[in-house]
Amino acid sequence: MGKLVTLENVLELVKHLSPVDKVRLIQGIVADLERELQATQSTPRKSLRGLWRGLDITEEDIAEARREMWGDFPREDI
Repeated sequence: MGKLVTLENVLELVKHLSPVDKVRLIQGIVADLERELQATQSTPRKSLRGLWRGLDITEEDIAEARREMWGDFPREDI
């Protein structure tokens, strides 16, 4: 089984690199991050347009929800 790689281990190894190799390491990491970000951003989002289509919400339904939410406001114990 391989040795567990931790951030601390990597940082300790990086200290031993030359400045040129540190720059190359950073360039490689940036390239990997760009690829990963592009992969996550390329997933198209589902449109919410028409989300409520087919539901029949009336003014009375809205009024009832408001009464439920605001029924005990303001309370005396607050």
